[in-house]
Amino acid sequence: MIEVKSQKLTVFSLAMLNVAMVMSLRGLPIIAKEGMTMFFYIFFSTVLFLIPVSLVSAELVTGWPEGGVYRWVKEAFGSRLGFVAIWLQWIQNIIWCSTVLTFIAATIAYMFFDQALATNKIFIVSVSLIIYWSAIFINSCGIKTASWITTLFVLSGTIFPGLLIIAFGLIWFFQGQPLAFVQDATSNLLPDFSNFESIAFLAGTILLFAGMEIAAVHAKNMNNPQKDYPRSVFISVLIILFVFSFGALSIGSIIPINDISLTAGIMQGFQELLTLFHIKWLLPVIGFLVCFGTIGGIIAWVGGPSKGLLATAKSGEIPPFFHYQNKNGVQTHILWIQGLIVTALAFVFVIIPDVNVAYFLLTSLTATLYLFMYLLMYAAALRLKYSKSEVFRSYQVPGGKLGMWIISGIGLLAVLFAIVVSYFPPSQLPVSDPMTYVWFMIIGSILFTVAPVCIQIFKQRSWIAK
Repeated sequence: MIEVKSQKLTVFSLAMLNVAMVMSLRGLPIIAKEGMTMFFYIFFSTVLFLIPVSLVSAELVTGWPEGGVYRWVKEAFGSRLGFVAIWLQWIQNIIWCSTVLTFIAATIAYMFFDQALATNKIFIVSVSLIIYWSAIFINSCGIKTASWITTLFVLSGTIFPGLLIIAFGLIWFFQGQPLAFVQDATSNLLPDFSNFESIAFLAGTILLFAGMEIAAVHAKNMNNPQKDYPRSVFISVLIILFVFSFGALSIGSIIPINDISLTAGIMQGFQELLTLFHIKWLLPVIGFLVCFGTIGGIIAWVGGPSKGLLATAKSGEIPPFFHYQNKNGVQTHILWIQGLIVTALAFVFVIIPDVNVAYFLLTSLTATLYLFMYLLMYAAALRLKYSKSEVFRSYQVPGGKLGMWIISGIGLLAVLFAIVVSYFPPSQLPVSDPMTYVWFMIIGSILFTVAPVCIQIFKQRSWIAK
């Protein structure tokens, strides 16, 4: 038996893990590409999604600090649905990584190579796989090492460049320069709700604000999770809202909507700004830092959901091969499987002609699977409020049971709406065959949702961890 080391996290380090999991500068071009409608999408994603998820998960983790979403859904509905919930959280993370890795590859192209490489499929796949397998190695060293590296990467590569582009955007505005998102004649303050294709970007935008509950699996690594975890959540929410909102405005002010690249938009913005202020020589430095920040997010995501999946081993939900932990308490066998799946998914960018379409297609599938998980989480929170009312929660959603109904109800309605629109190809992208897009979404959703049910059918008592 390998001895597992106990490693502790501070409020600040967990807040940085939250920021790394939720906030990535790659999301700024997605928000900015919505033009004036970005204000609606930010409001929708914040008030109807990010805040409900943060409040509900903060209460759940103070009642059940071990196991994350698997434990919460299991306590409410049993181990089978608990396994489905953690599976969806785990598999969407793997698909998501395939998209965010392309952002890093495009940024590297802007830094050191030819900018045309930002759409070169072979370059994108090669760089993506090198980065992901490096993140697996870092996580194998333990949560303390991974959180330290993540904190360093987030501060230098996400928060600092985010504040820098906001500062440049403010200078652009106060110099009286034209605001691109205001000048666009096709951009409206509200989306056309009669045409779901015009609001298909909503699912991708919501995904940018998802993941606040992931760090719950690390709550047991804190000295006082009942008090420290909610504090870390609220610190990270404030940081995320500020950088996302003002950062997207800066990008949308400088670059015309039709010219914004989903994979390279953040570097486009920096290029325009640095050229304007005659300091374009800083572009490789900024690109290097942005890569740092996004890699920090990947490191956090590689370790979070996989640790939640490991929690299912005690109930025998997964085969013994996946129970293994190294001396640092890391689920290395699960990480290896993740790496193999990401490797396979990376080649979607080789098959689909348009990189932007491939990028958003995988983003939409990721969002849909994740939203299915949130349906289970909100339902579990409501049921546990009644069935396990005796369990002490040091933090509770304001308003008691009524407050939980209001917050969870808002979250459920927002999730259901986003699921529906995710199946419509976005009008903002050149989707050559809309039906192929729709069928990809339908088949992908069914395949990845049915998979955990099949595993449940064939599971054996011998899988239970000793």
